[in-house]
Amino acid sequence: MNGRQPIACRYGVLLFLSLFCLTMSACARGTSVMEASNDELARFEESTKELRKLAQGGDPSAQNELGLLYYEGRGVPQNHRKAKEWFDKAVEQGHTGAQVNLGTLYLRGEGAPQSSQMALFWFSRAAGQEDALAFAKLGLMYSQGRGVLQDFIQAHMWYNLSAAHGEGRSAEARDALARQMTPAQIAEAQRLAREWRPREEKSRKTAY
Repeated sequence: MNGRQPIACRYGVLLFLSLFCLTMSACARGTSVMEASNDELARFEESTKELRKLAQGGDPSAQNELGLLYYEGRGVPQNHRKAKEWFDKAVEQGHTGAQVNLGTLYLRGEGAPQSSQMALFWFSRAAGQEDALAFAKLGLMYSQGRGVLQDFIQAHMWYNLSAAHGEGRSAEARDALARQMTPAQIAEAQRLAREWRPREEKSRKTAY
């Protein structure tokens, strides 16, 4: 687990599936590779236009996904500053995935000044909404001592919570970390994970 991968949302899945299905149907019809590629590109451009329209209309999931397109340079020129702008808009509406993505930009210093403290802030906000990847990011920060004192017990707890919420890679990271811990430390981390409860957000539009 490298903790560096921004998450994707439903629009990315739809774009991928539309391209996958188009490619399969083109092969079934015996369409040439060039024709299929041109058709796929046209479909992708149309999907991107629709995504942009939704994002500009205020849909937070579309805003987050458009930010990912700019982050990765898919269908648009790669631009981390524009990615941050769209993540910011989604975050203003409390979008959990955008909080994780914004934290990732701060952690890596891409499109935003490098700041482990800001990364920690946004990962913690998303973790408060029980986001599996946010849990994993916090595990990474505690295991490496980024923005916080290195703490294997806390790292194990966050990885454990992430794994319990469906992030399979976190189980591997947790187990690798456990090999560097004493049985007492592992027991304490497991206790903290069992007792952890999400905090209620005071406001989805807290200034930052």
